[in-house]
Amino acid sequence: MKQKDPRLLVQPAPLLKQRMTAAQAMRDASYALLPVTLAGFWFFGLSALLVLSASIVGAVLTEWFFSPADVRRERLWDGSGILTGLLLGLTLPTTIPLWMAFLGGAVSIGLGKLIWGGLGKNLFNPALVGRAFLSATFPNAMTTWAPLSQPGDFFHVHASNLALPFMHVEYDGISAATPLGLMKFDNESTPWTDLIMGNISGCIGETSGLLLVLGGVYLLLRRDIDWRIPVSILLSVAVFSGVLYATAPGNYPDPLFSVFAGGLLIGALYMATDPVTSPLTPRGAWIFGIGIGLLVVLIRVYGGFPEGVMYAILLMNAATPLIDRYTQPRVFGRGVKSR
Repeated sequence: MKQKDPRLLVQPAPLLKQRMTAAQAMRDASYALLPVTLAGFWFFGLSALLVLSASIVGAVLTEWFFSPADVRRERLWDGSGILTGLLLGLTLPTTIPLWMAFLGGAVSIGLGKLIWGGLGKNLFNPALVGRAFLSATFPNAMTTWAPLSQPGDFFHVHASNLALPFMHVEYDGISAATPLGLMKFDNESTPWTDLIMGNISGCIGETSGLLLVLGGVYLLLRRDIDWRIPVSILLSVAVFSGVLYATAPGNYPDPLFSVFAGGLLIGALYMATDPVTSPLTPRGAWIFGIGIGLLVVLIRVYGGFPEGVMYAILLMNAATPLIDRYTQPRVFGRGVKSR
């Protein structure tokens, strides 16, 4: 006897399904980055648009070319390639040659994602892999900063953007220092209002702290990221830098400057929170974030570079499997091993 509407339905796991998909999470991150992307266009002009386009095209074409034919369309439409190229482009200076930005996008997908097996299998954040490659290979191009574009100069394109591949690059005569560079090498602080609003020189997407925070709030409300990671990173940077500032205010930056200067906000809110390369457990997320914050302060203060967010996140990405291993909760019903 068959029952049309059984009282008990037996189905295979998972029994609880979320509406959130990987493609939706990628789109949410892209939406959250849209305001700071538009701000980059406003502050740096057409060169910012060209650099972002080159990095995105490099990432998307690499994923398309090296993906199997039967899954190319699926991988293209999941949005991960576009998001990776966008994140990389936002961490680049506007003076970088376009072919370098394209190469960085290709390396981000090739060495940061596909070589590990594809989406969800990579150990390191792909965009930071591409940026680390560019920083090691082309250090001069990655540390040449342009000042904010003046009214009427929106359509000005830096001569270095159009440089031929592997040829000598001529940069514009005018260059600018980032707030972190001014603090580290000249002991000169930048007003916190400029850091929040974006009236500073630097990478395309690290200028406006206010817009970065608003985008992060959107991701938190959408439950795309674990709140513990950005909170632990920002708190640890504020605490560790605050301790140094309390000991010698004239030699070290104050906590507010340390939080809003450089790429800390974009790294804490959009890169360290990558669910693939960050710990899965709540306790592991706190350890992961505190480790990043400590490394950022140590590299900024005692290292040879004014910025340390990229290296801090990559180092803690490498430690993520170990953190997950030792922070897994005890299996239900299993007692403590007797001594």
